[in-house]
Amino acid sequence: MVVENGSEKRAMKVKMINKTTVLPNKKLGRQECPLVTFDLPYVTFYYNQKLLLYKGDDFEEKVAKLKEGLGVVLKEFYPLAGRLGKDEEGVLRVVCDNENIGVEVVEAIAEEVTVADLAEDEIPRSDFQEIVPYTGIMNLEGLHRPLLAVQLTKLKDGLAIGCAFNHAVLDGNSTWHFMTSWSEICCGATEVSVQPFHDRTKARGTRVKLDLPELTTNEDMVKANGDAKLGPQLREKIFRFSESAIDKIKSVVNSKVSNGTKPYSTFQSLGVHIWRAVSRARHLKPKDITVFTIFIDCRKRVEPPMPDNYFGNLIQAVFTVTAAGLLLGNPPEFGASMLQKVIESHDWKAIDERSKQWESAPMLFQFKDAGINCVAVGSSPRFEIYNVDFGWGKPETVRSGSNNKFDGMVYLYRGKDGGRRVDVEMTLEANAMEILEKDEEFLLVV
Repeated sequence: MVVENGSEKRAMKVKMINKTTVLPNKKLGRQECPLVTFDLPYVTFYYNQKLLLYKGDDFEEKVAKLKEGLGVVLKEFYPLAGRLGKDEEGVLRVVCDNENIGVEVVEAIAEEVTVADLAEDEIPRSDFQEIVPYTGIMNLEGLHRPLLAVQLTKLKDGLAIGCAFNHAVLDGNSTWHFMTSWSEICCGATEVSVQPFHDRTKARGTRVKLDLPELTTNEDMVKANGDAKLGPQLREKIFRFSESAIDKIKSVVNSKVSNGTKPYSTFQSLGVHIWRAVSRARHLKPKDITVFTIFIDCRKRVEPPMPDNYFGNLIQAVFTVTAAGLLLGNPPEFGASMLQKVIESHDWKAIDERSKQWESAPMLFQFKDAGINCVAVGSSPRFEIYNVDFGWGKPETVRSGSNNKFDGMVYLYRGKDGGRRVDVEMTLEANAMEILEKDEEFLLVV
């Protein structure tokens, strides 16, 4: 690991000291959970990685509490303790059978690395590989690996919790439901306050047999995510927008909204603000096509509606396409109106049509499917990421690892201090990122 502090660079070592498997603390018998239309396209994505940083000492005590709480919470969130398997017809499912089960937990020490080092708005991509497990591991490897892996790293002044979730099993909403429930148990609750809803057949129980690829190598991951020799050099950086900045962005986009017209939401306003800025930073030509991709939560859009505690994937990608000249040559409300239209039109009819289309010709998602010159948005400021308190305070920062990131991938998180603050975690080609960092319109420099 390399920690940069001004012009100073120091190599830091992360030492693995223990590796265990945590099982549900109660025998479950054989449990099965089907993978359905909303889950299956993600088997060729990579494990979804999250990193939470906490200050404080007593590492051994914290590790013991986290492991104990994990064993308890896995009783309810049993799919995360299972493995991917195939039924008699070759259709993928999650199997939890008290034999090949459990969550992988690694303990490590990084004696000279501080919480502040890892909380910088930009840290080297390679650092994530040291503190977050399963970098470059495809979800399909859940046939042979745990569906959840955790690394607990002792820092000089705190604790790093790195988690890797198999994306074929759950989406962002379910990820943070699990994390919040785990923290509740660690704080003394005897059971989780919101039980997960596991019946995926209620959303769409269609079983689809996939023509699965051979497992990819790490080199394939590097090609997709950036390497000087194999592909574009990427940078990842967090841009933090205050409440006043969010209000200003929203005010500009809504400045010409007439009476009776639905105003643009915070997401639509911030989304077009990012889309336009990235298009400028890429120096797109007027006729160049650009795509804005949104992963929409469909829980309240399907019929019948699914509860918020539905545990699995219930998202679909929707796309807004235009020419860069139109996006940048018109005022911001031009792009915002397109986002508003595509979001509102993705109702049950559109979801059902998309699902039937996919079921008739199943396609496994790859990065390129997000679209040309894309900005793709995942996560949501709605997620209560800073409420994940295991008993020693809220996290100092929360961010994603390096998996599933490509040129134009954006994750939106609620700011640490709450309210309407939004942290924009963005991955861009290095030259475009350098231009974006100097874009006064994007940064709202007065």
